Amino acid sequence: MRLADKVALITGGTSGIGEATALLFSKEGARIAITGRNESRGQEVAKKIKEARGEVIFMKADVSNSAECRQTVDKTLQTFGRIDILFNNAGVYFHNTVVDCPEEEWDLTLDINLKGTYLMSKFALPAMIAQGSGVIINNSSGWGLVGGNEAASYCASKGGVVLLTKAMAIDHGAQGIRINCICPGDVDTPMLTEDARQRGQPWKEYLVNASDRPLGRIGKPDEIANAALFLASEDSSFMTGAILAVDGGGTAD
Repeated sequence: MRLADKVALITGGTSGIGEATALLFSKEGARIAITGRNESRGQEVAKKIKEARGEVIFMKADVSNSAECRQTVDKTLQTFGRIDILFNNAGVYFHNTVVDCPEEEWDLTLDINLKGTYLMSKFALPAMIAQGSGVIINNSSGWGLVGGNEAASYCASKGGVVLLTKAMAIDHGAQGIRINCICPGDVDTPMLTEDARQRGQPWKEYLVNASDRPLGRIGKPDEIANAALFLASEDSSFMTGAILAVDGGGTAD
């Protein structure tokens, strides 16, 4: 029960890493607020948490929309009275180079992956500042640390998340708020299967390429959720502005 009596707001909590983190945080004692754009998937995750006797609310929201971000924070505060943990996890991916990336696709990627992190933090931080404590975890990517092929808009957005994390950590450390970043490698989520589809690669062939790293495999959502739990809990009490690669060694060389 490392998160007993805590309230965690998780964006993109309807599948993959977000779902795994919501389930784990609830198991560890947190009350959960999850957001996502898919109503049915969001209700399914909420149902799983309730069946395990956890407390949860689901809010359909688009993190690129300022009004909807504010509403999710407000509803979380109205329901639970506080926000102790914000996990900025919502994200999208498109297969593109700068040359072939449509401007609309570029804007959407930056709006969700980077602007969404900014907006959710902007609206959650005042409550954390008022209570004198809080944790923000931003989900970037290994491709926020090193370049990736034919993923220009994604790399740009995730690189921005890395430095936004550092800037916020400097600004808000004295207010009792820790802000850290996870950089997952390839993880078995719907986003990864979508990347294979966009690249026109059969899944088995794609897995061989994705497993070309020291640990020789892709990651599991639960493994990223465990890293998020570490950053959310007092186990990481002397960490802020840290960038934690959880990638099977993919960025080691």
